[in-house]
Amino acid sequence: MRLGKQRNESKYLAIEDFNTNKGWNISWMCHQLGITRSAFYKWKHRIVPEQEQLNSEIAELIKEYDERYSHILGYRRMTDWINHFNHTNYSRKRIHRIMKILDIHAFIRKKRKKYKTAKPEETAENKLARNFYTTAPNKKWVTDVTEFKIPNSHKKLYLSAILDLYDRYPIAFVISGRNDNRLVFKTFDKAIEENPTAKPIFHSDRGFQYTNKNFQKKLKDTDMIQSMSRVGHCIDNGPIEGFGEL
Repeated sequence: MRLGKQRNESKYLAIEDFNTNKGWNISWMCHQLGITRSAFYKWKHRIVPEQEQLNSEIAELIKEYDERYSHILGYRRMTDWINHFNHTNYSRKRIHRIMKILDIHAFIRKKRKKYKTAKPEETAENKLARNFYTTAPNKKWVTDVTEFKIPNSHKKLYLSAILDLYDRYPIAFVISGRNDNRLVFKTFDKAIEENPTAKPIFHSDRGFQYTNKNFQKKLKDTDMIQSMSRVGHCIDNGPIEGFGEL
């Protein structure tokens, strides 16, 4: 994809696409669109400027992340996630400009139900600190609940999963029609049943299920260290964010 501002760019792109994919005659298309064959071939064989090539690469990343995370990323989060996972340093202004050209923007989601704000004593600090790597199994677990809308209905399903950061493999998951404590507790119990001696850092967001005293007691009883993402920093739990869409 080219993101330059060259005159007749859209016409050139259309000719190239229909010739490549449909086999349409270039001369005929040039005549119909009011441009010369020589102008088309000059455009086709031009040297693409370095900045334009880089913009095209960024555009492909934006389209990939937009699709992977179900169109929920605005330009701020898009910039943060692309820079974090690709070790780049693109500016928000640049990402925003390319997203506007691609007509990509975050879909506004319905307000979630309001839950009681967790008190400071019910939350844990971010002990994982975005260190998503480990050299052995059962050292770092991450968890989250993903919501799915059932097509052609008003119903939803919820997937609760726990990943081991050693191989990013789900060691336990449960699907339910209700996003409640029972869903998360059942997932945790399945993980313990499969890994009875595990004592990992257990990382989650600050959802009501994870700040629940009964759940925190489960962690204490198994000698696990609780870790939680900071408020407004979903990337703190990056490996499992959007797990259900992958």
